[in-house]
Amino acid sequence: MEANFNNDREESVLKEIATKRVVKLKAFYSHTFVYIIGVIIYVMKAYFGAPLNFFPIKYINGFVMWIWTTAFLISAVDLFASYKIFGKEWEERKVKSLLEKKTKKQKWE
Repeated sequence: MEANFNNDREESVLKEIATKRVVKLKAFYSHTFVYIIGVIIYVMKAYFGAPLNFFPIKYINGFVMWIWTTAFLISAVDLFASYKIFGKEWEERKVKSLLEKKTKKQKWE
């Protein structure tokens, strides 16, 4: 009975982790879409001289694009490189060890 409870708890924790990862991916893909539109607008203004001088597009310049690109790359590395380094197997081992520690602590209290 207790093993079944631990499996259910472990499964719910893994499901929560997966849900958080999906939310992060969705946010990243949304950010990618907006970033691509921003790059297109910047290229049109900077290289083709498009008269896009209305709010907020008039504030897209080289400095803003540099900051935005840096933030975009940091979020991409955070999302994808951390997944390669700390993959699914690592997450599962970590969840199991945390649940075991919590179970042991509850037994002695």
